[in-house]
Amino acid sequence: MKKNPSSKKAVVFPRTSGFTLIEIMLVVAIMTVLIGASIKYLVGNLDAARVARVEGDISSITTQLKTYEMENLYMPTTEQGLDALVIAPASDPKPRRWRQLLQEVPNDPWGMPYQYRNPGIKNPKGFDLFSFGPDRKESEDDLGNWNISK
Repeated sequence: MKKNPSSKKAVVFPRTSGFTLIEIMLVVAIMTVLIGASIKYLVGNLDAARVARVEGDISSITTQLKTYEMENLYMPTTEQGLDALVIAPASDPKPRRWRQLLQEVPNDPWGMPYQYRNPGIKNPKGFDLFSFGPDRKESEDDLGNWNISK
């Protein structure tokens, strides 16, 4: 039997290795869900880290304030503030045995300076040392030496 030259055979190409569009879209969707979930959990950890940093800063500054008190027999006044740990106060009462206890007064994790009052409102027999917190204004959610874990 003679073959008809006009009949053509279908050319079959071997399947090349690769990914289909559906497979790629599926992988991107899974990655998006995983990244979104991890961001959700990291945001909570960031807030916890900021609170932990405030606790550490308040503890460190409190130690330096007590050192100031031991050397001078009194704490800095509210007007002298925490700067009394960095530069010698020019206002009365001037410390007789002043020395620099901090290189600089740190800001809280939200970029605001720590607040200091002597005598304190929350600690009338001591001093208040606190951060305004994320709202950056004095309110009930402030983090201070009266409400942080010791």
